[in-house]
Amino acid sequence: MRVIRRPSAVLASFVLCLAGALGACGGEDETGGRGVTLNWFVATQPGGTIQEVAARCSEQSNGEYTINVELLPTDASQQREQLVRRLGAEDSNVDLIGMDVIWTAEFANAGWLREWTGELAERVTKDVFASVVETASFEGKLYGAPFNTNTQLLWYRTDQVDRPPRTWAEMIDQAERIGGFIQVQAGRYEGFTVWVNAMIESAGTQILAGPTEVELEEGPTTEALAMIGRLANSPAAARDISTSTEDTARLGFEAGNSPFMLNYTFAYASAQANAPEIAENMGAAVFPQVVEGEPARPPLGGFNIGVSAFSEHPDEAFDAAACISSPQSQLTATRLDGLPPSNQRLYKHPVVRKAYPGFARDVAASIRAAGPRPTTPAYTDLSLAIQRSLHPPESIDPDDPGPAYERLREAVNDAVKREGVL
Repeated sequence: MRVIRRPSAVLASFVLCLAGALGACGGEDETGGRGVTLNWFVATQPGGTIQEVAARCSEQSNGEYTINVELLPTDASQQREQLVRRLGAEDSNVDLIGMDVIWTAEFANAGWLREWTGELAERVTKDVFASVVETASFEGKLYGAPFNTNTQLLWYRTDQVDRPPRTWAEMIDQAERIGGFIQVQAGRYEGFTVWVNAMIESAGTQILAGPTEVELEEGPTTEALAMIGRLANSPAAARDISTSTEDTARLGFEAGNSPFMLNYTFAYASAQANAPEIAENMGAAVFPQVVEGEPARPPLGGFNIGVSAFSEHPDEAFDAAACISSPQSQLTATRLDGLPPSNQRLYKHPVVRKAYPGFARDVAASIRAAGPRPTTPAYTDLSLAIQRSLHPPESIDPDDPGPAYERLREAVNDAVKREGVL
C-alpha cells in the first residue's frame, strides 16, 4: 500500500494531440546528405516524447540516419488500419513502427516485421520486465523492442478507506457501505476486453492456451465473470458503467463520489491538475485479487518498436529502434508524458520516482505480475468477440454466470479459428 500526498511534476498522458497526416516519405536528399531517412509511424504523445526521442536518436547517429516522424491517427483502431493498409501493400516507406502491444502477433504472423536476433535482441531486452518482453514476442521470437509500458493500479480515497481492499469482494462491500462508486472501464471497446482479461487471468486461468487454442477453464472463468456481474449489478457500480472508459473513470473519481478506481498511472497526475483536493487524499495499491489467495494479474499496456520487413534500410532501422527504446528514451517518456518504463531497473531513478511519488514500487510490482492480453494473429476478432458475448456487464448474472461462460467460450473459439482479419 502507498499513500500519496506529494504533487507530481509530470502532467497526465490521458489525452492525445491531433495527429498529422500520413505523408509521402523522402530519400537521402531530404537529409542534406546526412545518411538515410527512416520513417517512424507512431501515435503521438501530448508531452512531446516522440519528437524529442526522434531528434536525439537522429543526432546521436552521427549522420547515419535521420528519423522522420509520421504521426498516426489518434484513434487506436484507425492507427492499426493505417498500418495494415501500408504493410499489406508492402510499402517500403515504412521503416519503424510504434506498435501497440496487441499488434505483435498479427503483424509478425503476416510477415510484416523483421525478427530481433543476436546482440541487438539481448540489448533491447536487457533488464526489461518478462511480461513486457512477452508482448513483443510471437511463437518464441522477438519482433519488437520494448519501449514504454503501462498498468492499472487500485486508486482509493484515504479519507474514506482505512486500508485498500485486497479482493474485489472486499472492495465492493466497502463501496456499498460507504455509498460510493467503483470506477472501471466497461464500455463496449478495448478497455472492456482489458478488464475481462485481467479478471480471468487473476482468477487463475487464461483466455487462450495458444494462438488458436482456447483455455478458459470453467471454474476460474465463472468466478471471474460472477465478480464482473456482481459489480455491474451492485449499487457500487457507476451509473455509466456500460459506457465507461479510462477518461470517464478518472472524471468520476475526481468528482469526489467514488472511493475506488481501477485505472492507469495517468490518473494521479490528472487528479493533481484537475482536483487537487481529491489528489491530497489519493492512495495507490496493487490490483485486487479476484479469488482470495490467488495472485492478481493486472492489465498491461504500452508500445514496442518494430522494424518493417519492407524497409530498404534494415540495419539503420534496427539501430534507430534500439535507440528509441533505450533506457534514456524511456526516461524521456516518463519525464514528458508520465509513461512507465519497460526497464525494471529504472524504477529507482529520480525521474521515475518524481513521476510516481510514493507509488513507483507499486507500478513496478504491477507490471511484474501483469497478465498480458492473448497473443494471437486473430486478436482484433477475439477482442470483438469478448465484447459481443459479455457486454453489457449487467447482463452477467452473478448468481448464475454459466450462460455468460458458454457465450464467451463459443465466441472466443469462433474468433481464433478465423486466423485474423488483416
